[in-house]
Amino acid sequence: MKPLPQTRMSVDEYLAWSEANPGRYELVQGEVYAMTPERVLHAEVKAAAYVALRRSIRAAALPCRAMPDGMTVRIDTRTAYEPDALVYCGPRRDPNSVEVPNPIIVVEVSSPSTRRTDASEKLAGYFQVPSIHHYMMIDPDRRMVIHHHRVGNEVETAFLQEGTLVLDPPGLELPIAFLFEEP
Repeated sequence: MKPLPQTRMSVDEYLAWSEANPGRYELVQGEVYAMTPERVLHAEVKAAAYVALRRSIRAAALPCRAMPDGMTVRIDTRTAYEPDALVYCGPRRDPNSVEVPNPIIVVEVSSPSTRRTDASEKLAGYFQVPSIHHYMMIDPDRRMVIHHHRVGNEVETAFLQEGTLVLDPPGLELPIAFLFEEP
């Protein structure tokens, strides 16, 4: 395994570096961080979230796409995250792209090691991106969704364990139970 770069880099430099260095990474204030291995529960909930979003997009017949983890979201010139799932609307992205510049929904599945970062740095970071209207933090241990959503210039938060989450824009209805279905 190659060591992580010791110099700070821009998102553009990071994207070029990451294509030549297989693995899971994020860039935070110019520094590359390797992502930790996942528990089975984390991976199952992450897969369920992607499938649930995709199913809801199809049910609503929206011109949007759900993407699994692996896509980069640029926060600013020196920070880029790789959410566990996301949704963007509009034309299909270039098939060779590794970045989604205009997501409307981002999802992070929390784990004991990421819970604090997901609820602080990533919460603040994701809402710096003007296109992002919804940030869902899914807690697989508590079977809970913490839904942060943009309302004008404010961000409101709801805690859900059941029912249906309405994600508007873009106009999705997402049953909470779908987020915890076994693949």
